[in-house]
Amino acid sequence: MDNTPQTLTTAAARSLLEDTDGDEEADVEEPCDLEAWETLRNSFKEVQSVLDRNRRLIQLANDNHMSKIPHSLAKNVDLIREINANISRVVRLYSDLSEKFSGIVHERRVLRDKAAKDA
Repeated sequence: MDNTPQTLTTAAARSLLEDTDGDEEADVEEPCDLEAWETLRNSFKEVQSVLDRNRRLIQLANDNHMSKIPHSLAKNVDLIREINANISRVVRLYSDLSEKFSGIVHERRVLRDKAAKDA
């Protein structure tokens, strides 16, 4: 496998991300990086999964609180711990995403500059 980045058009990338705004003018074909799009998509998908889990945990904690049942209220301690752990996980995921994306951008710039020098 060579070091040439896989690219696709922005219109194709947009269809991968299920953009259905119908804006034909925005579908101008410009090259974009498939690896970068996949990294973003996968990272945001994982973040959304954790946030959805937190939404359910918060709802459960709220239901426990509203019930005023001592056993249910005691469960909230563990729920809140999990919510806090999930928040830390989201922070790590965004940090990792930033690192990966910066690395991809840097790598592509190096390849572009090398190609320009060789041309």
